[in-house]
Amino acid sequence: MTSGSERRGLPPREPSTWLVWLLAATFVGLGVLFVLAPGLGALVFGLPAPEGTSFGYLPAIGLRDLAFGIYLLILSLTATRRIVGLIFGATVLIPIGDMTIIAVERGLEAAGYLLLHGFSGATMLAASIWLLVRSKHDNMGGMPS
Repeated sequence: MTSGSERRGLPPREPSTWLVWLLAATFVGLGVLFVLAPGLGALVFGLPAPEGTSFGYLPAIGLRDLAFGIYLLILSLTATRRIVGLIFGATVLIPIGDMTIIAVERGLEAAGYLLLHGFSGATMLAASIWLLVRSKHDNMGGMPS
């Protein structure tokens, strides 16, 4: 049973919370872009849009990003910094995978896109570390320290 003084969610006045909200909004925006304008989404990602039935993968990517952005918003309102930090840490796999796909398909000619996905991964890793360091101040959630 929890008392009324215990609060779930990230503290709204903390810069780390703003970062989570900014990243959540970015993923929601990317998701909407891929769903509503898949060809433009592919261009932003760094690969040409496939033709034929393969084109259907682009909205699927959009739904992945849209769902992730919504997960982050929900977690920011209900979870501790530790939990959100762990989610960001696990999610670093997405930009690493994206970079690998672009590197295999386009090589170094796509250096700008590789840097974009690398920056995305570095931002998620930094957010993860920041939230986990700040989580030492959390008194609830996660595994005991």
